[in-house]
Amino acid sequence: MHTQPHTQPYTYHPGANAYAKVGTESAAMSASPHQLITMLFDGAKTAIAMARHHMANKDISAKGQAISKAINIVDNGLKASLDAEAAGAAGAQLVADLSAFYAYVTQRLLYANLRNDPALLDEADRLLDSVSSAWREIDPQRPRPPQVPAAPAASRFSTGA
Repeated sequence: MHTQPHTQPYTYHPGANAYAKVGTESAAMSASPHQLITMLFDGAKTAIAMARHHMANKDISAKGQAISKAINIVDNGLKASLDAEAAGAAGAQLVADLSAFYAYVTQRLLYANLRNDPALLDEADRLLDSVSSAWREIDPQRPRPPQVPAAPAASRFSTGA
Protein backbone atom coordinates (compact mmCIF):
# COMPACT_ATOMS: atom_id res chain seq x y z
CA MET A 1 0.00 0.00 0.00
CA HIS A 2 1.44 3.35 -1.07
CA THR A 3 0.84 6.28 1.24
CA GLN A 4 1.15 9.91 0.27
CA PRO A 5 3.97 11.79 1.90
CA HIS A 6 3.02 14.47 4.36
CA THR A 7 3.38 17.76 2.47
CA GLN A 8 2.99 20.13 5.41
CA PRO A 9 6.40 21.26 6.70
CA TYR A 10 5.08 21.63 10.23
CA THR A 11 2.24 20.44 12.39
CA TYR A 12 -0.06 22.81 14.20
CA HIS A 13 0.70 22.82 17.92
CA PRO A 14 -1.46 25.26 19.89
CA GLY A 15 0.77 24.96 22.97
CA ALA A 16 3.94 25.66 21.00
CA ASN A 17 2.31 28.61 19.26
CA ALA A 18 1.16 30.07 22.58
CA TYR A 19 4.66 29.62 24.02
CA ALA A 20 6.21 31.34 20.98
CA LYS A 21 3.73 34.21 21.29
CA VAL A 22 4.60 34.71 24.97
CA GLY A 23 8.30 34.64 24.06
CA THR A 24 7.79 37.25 21.36
CA GLU A 25 5.71 39.45 23.66
CA SER A 26 8.34 39.20 26.40
CA ALA A 27 11.10 40.12 23.94
CA ALA A 28 9.07 43.10 22.71
CA MET A 29 8.43 44.35 26.26
CA SER A 30 12.15 44.42 27.07
CA ALA A 31 13.36 45.66 23.68
CA SER A 32 14.74 49.09 22.91
CA PRO A 33 12.93 51.19 20.29
CA HIS A 34 15.66 50.24 17.82
CA GLN A 35 15.19 46.53 18.59
CA LEU A 36 11.41 46.85 18.16
CA ILE A 37 11.86 48.14 14.60
CA THR A 38 14.30 45.29 13.95
CA MET A 39 11.66 42.85 15.20
CA LEU A 40 9.15 44.39 12.78
CA PHE A 41 11.55 43.88 9.86
CA ASP A 42 12.09 40.26 10.96
CA GLY A 43 8.34 39.69 11.28
CA ALA A 44 7.66 41.08 7.80
CA LYS A 45 10.42 38.89 6.35
CA THR A 46 8.97 35.80 8.06
CA ALA A 47 5.45 36.61 6.82
CA ILE A 48 6.74 37.05 3.25
CA ALA A 49 8.59 33.72 3.46
CA MET A 50 5.39 32.02 4.66
CA ALA A 51 3.42 33.67 1.84
CA ARG A 52 5.97 32.37 -0.66
CA HIS A 53 5.65 28.86 0.80
CA HIS A 54 1.84 28.95 0.74
CA MET A 55 1.84 30.38 -2.79
CA ALA A 56 4.04 27.49 -3.99
CA ASN A 57 1.69 25.00 -2.31
CA LYS A 58 -1.36 26.72 -3.81
CA ASP A 59 -2.84 27.35 -0.36
CA ILE A 60 -4.66 30.55 -1.31
CA SER A 61 -6.19 31.24 2.10
CA ALA A 62 -2.92 30.85 4.05
CA LYS A 63 -1.06 32.87 1.38
CA GLY A 64 -3.55 35.71 1.77
CA GLN A 65 -3.26 35.63 5.55
CA ALA A 66 0.55 35.71 5.41
CA ILE A 67 0.57 38.60 2.93
CA SER A 68 -1.99 40.46 5.04
CA LYS A 69 0.28 40.00 8.04
CA ALA A 70 3.27 41.37 6.10
CA ILE A 71 1.23 44.36 4.91
CA ASN A 72 0.02 45.00 8.44
CA ILE A 73 3.60 44.98 9.76
CA VAL A 74 4.79 47.35 7.03
CA ASP A 75 1.82 49.75 7.27
CA ASN A 76 0.88 49.66 10.95
CA GLY A 77 4.34 48.94 12.28
CA LEU A 78 7.18 50.27 10.17
CA LYS A 79 5.36 53.11 8.39
CA ALA A 80 3.38 54.11 11.48
CA SER A 81 6.58 54.37 13.51
CA LEU A 82 7.89 57.19 11.32
CA ASP A 83 7.78 60.45 13.26
CA ALA A 84 8.11 63.55 11.12
CA GLU A 85 8.01 65.86 14.15
CA ALA A 86 10.85 64.03 15.90
CA ALA A 87 12.89 64.04 12.69
CA GLY A 88 12.85 67.82 12.54
CA ALA A 89 13.55 69.83 9.42
CA ALA A 90 16.70 67.86 8.61
CA GLY A 91 14.95 64.50 8.73
CA ALA A 92 11.63 65.49 7.16
CA GLN A 93 12.70 64.43 3.67
CA LEU A 94 13.97 61.08 4.96
CA VAL A 95 10.65 60.45 6.72
CA ALA A 96 8.75 61.34 3.53
CA ASP A 97 10.99 59.06 1.46
CA LEU A 98 10.61 56.15 3.89
CA SER A 99 6.84 56.65 3.97
CA ALA A 100 6.70 56.45 0.17
CA PHE A 101 9.04 53.45 0.25
CA TYR A 102 6.77 51.56 2.67
CA ALA A 103 3.72 52.44 0.55
CA TYR A 104 5.50 50.99 -2.49
CA VAL A 105 6.40 47.78 -0.60
CA THR A 106 2.76 47.46 0.48
CA GLN A 107 1.66 47.87 -3.15
CA ARG A 108 4.08 45.13 -4.26
CA LEU A 109 2.68 42.81 -1.60
CA LEU A 110 -0.91 43.56 -2.66
CA TYR A 111 -0.07 42.86 -6.30
CA ALA A 112 1.77 39.67 -5.32
CA ASN A 113 -1.42 38.47 -3.66
CA LEU A 114 -3.74 39.50 -6.49
CA ARG A 115 -1.51 38.14 -9.25
CA ASN A 116 -0.19 35.15 -7.30
CA ASP A 117 3.29 36.33 -8.31
CA PRO A 118 6.27 35.12 -6.25
CA ALA A 119 8.57 37.58 -8.07
CA LEU A 120 6.67 40.44 -6.43
CA LEU A 121 7.13 38.79 -3.02
CA ASP A 122 10.84 38.54 -3.79
CA GLU A 123 10.96 42.23 -4.73
CA ALA A 124 9.22 43.28 -1.50
CA ASP A 125 11.57 41.05 0.48
CA ARG A 126 14.68 42.51 -1.20
CA LEU A 127 13.47 46.06 -0.67
CA LEU A 128 12.81 45.49 3.01
CA ASP A 129 16.19 43.75 3.36
CA SER A 130 17.97 46.82 2.03
CA VAL A 131 16.43 49.12 4.64
CA SER A 132 16.63 46.48 7.37
CA SER A 133 20.36 45.97 6.88
CA ALA A 134 20.93 49.73 7.02
CA TRP A 135 18.81 49.91 10.17
CA ARG A 136 20.88 47.17 11.81
CA GLU A 137 24.08 49.04 10.94
CA ILE A 138 23.00 52.09 12.96
CA ASP A 139 22.07 50.09 16.08
CA PRO A 140 23.31 52.19 19.01
CA GLN A 141 23.98 49.01 21.01
CA ARG A 142 25.95 47.32 18.25
CA PRO A 143 29.54 46.70 19.27
CA ARG A 144 31.94 48.87 17.32
CA PRO A 145 35.47 47.81 16.42
CA PRO A 146 38.08 49.62 18.50
CA GLN A 147 39.38 52.75 16.88
CA VAL A 148 43.08 52.58 16.18
CA PRO A 149 44.67 56.02 16.35
CA ALA A 150 46.21 57.07 13.08
CA ALA A 151 49.98 57.03 13.09
CA PRO A 152 51.71 60.34 12.45
CA ALA A 153 52.48 60.86 8.78
CA ALA A 154 56.23 60.74 9.40
CA SER A 155 56.08 57.24 10.86
CA ARG A 156 54.00 55.90 7.97
CA PHE A 157 56.60 56.54 5.34
CA SER A 158 60.09 55.17 5.27
CA THR A 159 62.70 57.00 3.28
CA GLY A 160 65.00 54.01 3.33
CA ALA A 161 68.59 54.22 4.41
